[in-house]
Amino acid sequence: MCLAVRRVTPEPVPSRAQQHMVRMRDGVRLATDVYGADQGAAPAPTILARLPYDKNSRYAFFDKIADRFTARGYVVVVQDVRGKFRSQGRTLGWTGEVDDGYDTLEWITHQPWSDGIVGMFGDSYYGFTQWSAVSSQHPALRAIVPRVTSTTNAPGIATYDSGSGRQPLWLEGTTYQAQVWTDNDIHEFDVDLTRRPIIAAYEEAFTAIGKRSAGFDLIVGGIPLDPYNGPHPYDARPIPVLHCVGWFDNLGIAHMRDYTELARRPGWAAVQYLIADTIDHENYFLEDAPATPETDHLAGDAALERMLDSYTGPAIEFFDVFLKGVAHPDSLPRVRWKLGHEGWRTAATWPLPEATATELYLADPVAATGTVPGGKLAPRPDDTSEAAEWRYDPDDLVPSAAADTFMQLRDHVDERRTLDRDDVLVFTGPASDGPLDLAGPVRAVLHVESTAPTFDVFVRLLDLAPDGTARLIVRGCVQADRPGEVDIALGHTGYRVRPGHRLALMIAGSDFPNHLPNSGSLESPWLTTAPKASLQKLRTGTAHPSRLCLTVLPESGE
Repeated sequence: MCLAVRRVTPEPVPSRAQQHMVRMRDGVRLATDVYGADQGAAPAPTILARLPYDKNSRYAFFDKIADRFTARGYVVVVQDVRGKFRSQGRTLGWTGEVDDGYDTLEWITHQPWSDGIVGMFGDSYYGFTQWSAVSSQHPALRAIVPRVTSTTNAPGIATYDSGSGRQPLWLEGTTYQAQVWTDNDIHEFDVDLTRRPIIAAYEEAFTAIGKRSAGFDLIVGGIPLDPYNGPHPYDARPIPVLHCVGWFDNLGIAHMRDYTELARRPGWAAVQYLIADTIDHENYFLEDAPATPETDHLAGDAALERMLDSYTGPAIEFFDVFLKGVAHPDSLPRVRWKLGHEGWRTAATWPLPEATATELYLADPVAATGTVPGGKLAPRPDDTSEAAEWRYDPDDLVPSAAADTFMQLRDHVDERRTLDRDDVLVFTGPASDGPLDLAGPVRAVLHVESTAPTFDVFVRLLDLAPDGTARLIVRGCVQADRPGEVDIALGHTGYRVRPGHRLALMIAGSDFPNHLPNSGSLESPWLTTAPKASLQKLRTGTAHPSRLCLTVLPESGE
């Protein structure tokens, strides 16, 4: 039976856009739409976006974005990157973006509608193209607004890099490579990830398409890709940056690493701004989760219009300051962040100076092998050393928090059944008398070992409600090949644990289908037909202080 593949081709260019085929230095021409370049109008600042998704599609909604920017006096330029949709060239993401970004900026500055000042805007990959343009150091680029993205999400670079070593392979990212980066179009297909070897499911798709994805082959081959042929953005000429971060974004760990690193660097620190919202990668909000037909912006036009106000508003305000100079930079708060279930707040720095580090120690690990409430999250470690074991079964994998973590909040899954599985460990804290406000980084420091030569550790911190429902706050993972301590970054968050709720920490050996299952041996997990089960052990107590590290605000008295 042949795999069904749906090919997504370019939508028509909107009537109010003018398409140009802009020549790059090697002769390749990139399809570029221009909005708001009315003849006879005075030259104006330009907002540039360069993306691999059809710039004319309902998914990218750039016609609606352009309306909001042009109404404020900006020209908007939207470009299909090399090898995608209407553009020419080889289809291989994360290559050529530095030079193509420079050449596009240069083309803009020579147009009669340009005043020579450019800002860049956009999500995900078109946040990465902004960092590539920063690397190019073109003098026309004066400010960027990267949203839910990072400088380091190229093939072979771990998106969930926690600074603690190798990461389990992000299978969603591999599927993205196979569907988006095969040729100019997008190829949508369902991958049967239960097949063994797993690579056979993708090979079936490439056979049906008639082409391969070069990016996919890089990932499977473990071949890293250096995306910058200029300086790394951290080492480039500083320009103002408005980081738009999602607390529930699947690139959130990497994005906050960019922000915190640049906030420490001379030159860059003075021009870093942060907006952190309770959104996932596709801009669903915690306050609307789970989404309804009235709040699902990918399905309804009214919901999209409402979402776009918060999506573009901060960027317009930022560009008005740094491209037009209509107000002093000090008029913008350095940090705007949303406390989940509570609302927006402002600050001068992040993490907040009033926030404190709090450690909760994993206690009573034997009870953690049972159902909720399981073991305890305690203010101090047990005096005696204890241990608990959990199994990794490649034939019965622990389900992911969401089938599609790009849209983590659209369904906002109740994970109580996962907490009660007999192959996970769960530790819970006491129900809170008042609100507990998490505001900053979260980590799990665990002392673990395995019967296998390589093993994965997945950690989720959840909000356990009085009615038993359990929903994700943050998550992280690491891959280990020896016994000992692992330090797992779970990301930053702004989240209120409401009175009567409690924290629940879950530890598991798999996270499927988001991550590639471990082979349980030294065999490639892509090629194995017989992955091996294993037994993991967590140690606790003063000699092995496994713990959850939180950043919390002082009690508000609410």
